[in-house]
Amino acid sequence: MTTSSPSKLSLILLTVAAFAVPALADSQARIVRLSDVHGSVELDKKTGSGFEKAFVNLPIIQGAELRTGVSGRAEIEFEDGSSMRLAPNTTLQFDKLSLSDSGKRVSAVNLVEGMAYVNWLGKDQLSLNFSREKVSLDRAAHFRVDASNDAADLAVFKGDVAIDGPNGQLSVDKKKTATFDVADNDKSSVEHKIAEDPLDSWDKEAVSYHDEYAKNNNSPYGYGASDMNYYGAYTNVPGYGMMWQPYFAGVGWDPFMDGVWGFYPGYGYMFASAYPWGWLPYRYGTWAFVPGFGWGWQPGGWGTFLSMPIYRPTTVVRMNPLVAPSAGTKTVMVGRVATTSSFAPSRMTVNAGSAGMGIPRGSLNNMSHLNRQVTKTGFAQVRPAPAFAATPAGRSTAGFGGGRNAPVGYSAPRSPSAGSSMGRSAPATHTSGGAAHR
Repeated sequence: MTTSSPSKLSLILLTVAAFAVPALADSQARIVRLSDVHGSVELDKKTGSGFEKAFVNLPIIQGAELRTGVSGRAEIEFEDGSSMRLAPNTTLQFDKLSLSDSGKRVSAVNLVEGMAYVNWLGKDQLSLNFSREKVSLDRAAHFRVDASNDAADLAVFKGDVAIDGPNGQLSVDKKKTATFDVADNDKSSVEHKIAEDPLDSWDKEAVSYHDEYAKNNNSPYGYGASDMNYYGAYTNVPGYGMMWQPYFAGVGWDPFMDGVWGFYPGYGYMFASAYPWGWLPYRYGTWAFVPGFGWGWQPGGWGTFLSMPIYRPTTVVRMNPLVAPSAGTKTVMVGRVATTSSFAPSRMTVNAGSAGMGIPRGSLNNMSHLNRQVTKTGFAQVRPAPAFAATPAGRSTAGFGGGRNAPVGYSAPRSPSAGSSMGRSAPATHTSGGAAHR
C-alpha cells in the first residue's frame, strides 16, 4: 500500500463521485441486489460472455438472468426490502426493472424453471410468470412457486395471490395450493393445504431474519438494512454525526479491500463489496476515516445510486484506492472474494479485521458483546449451530446454513429491538466466508 497526497486523494474523490450511475434518472431503469449467495450460482449480465460466477452484492439489472446449480441457492432484495429466494436448479429472468411515469417501481420476472420463494411487502408492483401463468401483485404476499416441464404449483403462506392463465383467473388464498397440469394446457386445481418442502425452513429463517433486523429502518430503502443492523452498529461521532461501522473492523481494515468489479452494458463497471453487509454503504452516502474510530459510513445521498463508493480524502491512513478497470467486460476480483462454507464448522475463529466476513447471516448472537471481546484480544472462538441439511427429492441443499448460534460461553441472544434501527446504535452480524474454521 502507498500513502496518497491530499491533492491526489482529492482527485480520487472527485473521480469516484463521477461514477454515480446517471442512467437511472434518464431511462427510469432500476438496479436490485443479489443479497445472498451459496454454492453454485451464476449471473448472465448480458455482456455477451454468458453466465458467470455470481458473488454477493452484485447489482442485478433489467435483462439479467440468474441461475442456481445443484448445490446453489440465492436471494434477491428489491428496494423496498421485498425478497425472492431461489432453490437449487432454478433459473430466473429479470424482464423488467423500471419506474412508471408516476414513479412507481415495477418489477417483472420470469421463472424459467425450478422453485422460488417470494416475500413481497406490497409497496411496489411485481409481475411473475411461470409455466403459462402470470401473478400480478400490488399488495403483500408470501408464497412458493415451483415450475417444471410437467407440472407447476403455487402455495400461499400469507396473503392472497391472483393468477392469470389460459383457463382464466384463479385466486389462491392463504394456506392453499394451486396445481397446474402443464401437459393439459395448465388445467388447475386448488387444495386447502400446503405440502411442506424441506426448503421451507430456509425460507422461513430468512424471512424472520429480515423482519427482525430491518425494524425501525430510517433510510428510504429497505434492501441491505437488515444486514447492516446485524453486522454493525451506529455511533454518534463528534464532528461527523451518526456513522455506521461493521463489527470486527480492526486496525488496518478499510472498506475497499475486498470485492469484485462487474461490467454491465450501459453502466460500465460497478463495484460489489465482498462483505455480507456491503450494499447500502457502497451505493449511497460517504465513507470517512476518523482517528480513534477507524473507517465509518455516513448515510445520505439517497437520490444518487453509486457504481462505486465515495470516501473523504485522508492522509492519516495508508490504503489502496479503488480504481475501476479501464477496458474489457470480464469480472475483476479485488482482494478476498468470500463465499459461504458448505457446512457450518464445529468451531469458528472470528478475527479482528474480518469485518464480519466468514460469519454466515444470523449464525451468531450477541454480536456487540463478541465485538468487544475481539477488540480486546484480537480474536474469539465461537461454536456455530448445525447447518440446515435437509435434502428434498431432486434437490441438493449442501451449504444451507441456518439457526441462531451462540458464541462459546456466551449467554442467550438478546432481541435487537430497541436501538437496532439505521441511524441508531444497532446489533449486527452476518457474512459469507472469511472467518477461520477449526
